[in-house]
Amino acid sequence: MEQFMGKNFMLTNETARKLYFSYAADTPILDYHCHINPQEIYEDRRFENITQVWLGGDHYKWRLMRSCGVDERCITGDASDEEKFFKWAECLGRAIGNPLFHWSHLELQKYFGYHGVLNKNTAKEVWELCNKKLADPSLSVRNLIKQSNVTLICTTDDPVDSLEWHKKLAADDSFDVQVLPAWRPDKAMNIEKPTYKEYLDTLAKVSGVAIHTFADLQKALSARMDFFASMGCSVSDHALEYVMYAPASEQEIEAIFAKRLSGGGVTREEELQFKTAFMLFVGREYAKRGWVMQLHYGCKRDNNTPMFDRLGADTGYDCINNYAPSSEMADYLNALNRTDALPKTIIYSLNPNDNQAIGTILGCFQDSTAAAKIQQGSAWWFNDHKTGMQDQMISLANLGNLSGFVGMLTDSRSFLSYTRHDYFRRILCNLFGTWVENGEYPYDEVMLGEIVKDICYNNAVRYFGFDLKLH
Repeated sequence: MEQFMGKNFMLTNETARKLYFSYAADTPILDYHCHINPQEIYEDRRFENITQVWLGGDHYKWRLMRSCGVDERCITGDASDEEKFFKWAECLGRAIGNPLFHWSHLELQKYFGYHGVLNKNTAKEVWELCNKKLADPSLSVRNLIKQSNVTLICTTDDPVDSLEWHKKLAADDSFDVQVLPAWRPDKAMNIEKPTYKEYLDTLAKVSGVAIHTFADLQKALSARMDFFASMGCSVSDHALEYVMYAPASEQEIEAIFAKRLSGGGVTREEELQFKTAFMLFVGREYAKRGWVMQLHYGCKRDNNTPMFDRLGADTGYDCINNYAPSSEMADYLNALNRTDALPKTIIYSLNPNDNQAIGTILGCFQDSTAAAKIQQGSAWWFNDHKTGMQDQMISLANLGNLSGFVGMLTDSRSFLSYTRHDYFRRILCNLFGTWVENGEYPYDEVMLGEIVKDICYNNAVRYFGFDLKLH
């Protein structure tokens, strides 16, 4: 019997172990997409207890606790941090087969030196151990990042953001990890939202462009892209409920925009026409600027209306959408490509059934401007577990260039989530090792080691164009 989550965790053969320990384990982390708070990095936040760093905003854990029948008071309510932790420990002990079981124990091992098992019987011991260690400055936010061997972080930022904390971090010579903004303009696109006009007022104020037309909106967004670029931004990100609709004329889009500004509502058809025009505009802008475009879709959000009204967005009430827009995605990329305005693009779907469709779309738009110019993103959200990661990489290998893959990202709000890169690397090395051991790929250690390091780090450095050394 293998030791519980020992040093060879998930590494089931000798080749896998060689690749992991010699090439993956010590390779740095490039976190090109996450949701952590740059203010907390600048202020070097210290956490009072393990609940704050673990359960404060982690809707993955909240969903499991609800599945175990825990009262909301002990999840997002007014229960004490200690009571919330004890309820989480009770749930975790029974989370057999859930990736949260592995992630949580990887975090306990790496940051707290705890190699036991967290459950209802050990909760008090772990609570006291973790809180004692968190009282030490070595587990401040900045030190957690440094211990994780992170070289660069891209946060997720709205066009109206002042990027105040990014400015302060850039001027702080005491912290050598780059923290760069990433452009997330969903609020500028979501014309159907009740708060859209108020958002445009804010955008007009920060951009210095009065917004009366769609052309004005484009000018305002371009001005903010210039500002973001001056702060080192070269990455965009979009959450899409659709991908591409039948394009409308410039006059039709202006009429839709004017209707919305006058206080009228828009039809579903008008909404999609506007969003298509919006995405075509920003795609062209990214191509001009050399930015990477990330497209996330396949999610149906905020499904439990009473709980959404009570807690708001990103609280654990989203699910996979069966919508599979493969033809629309191809049409969107082709519309940009037709005028030589297709930027480097990473496509993520929350629905794992889309893996093969995405893999075939990639091959239609690759060219010599970049290795794997159009990428399939890492297994995302509900798929970032062992099965999901394996399936995504196998599909990408079957249909495209796995060796050009930009690898793992945290997509997290937690400063402890960097162990997910270790989880990914173990799965990657075991996949390669299994292919070698089965005689499906030769044991060429130099080539294998190069591919592993590339997927873990170097491909992302090259692809995003960050000023970092290769490893």
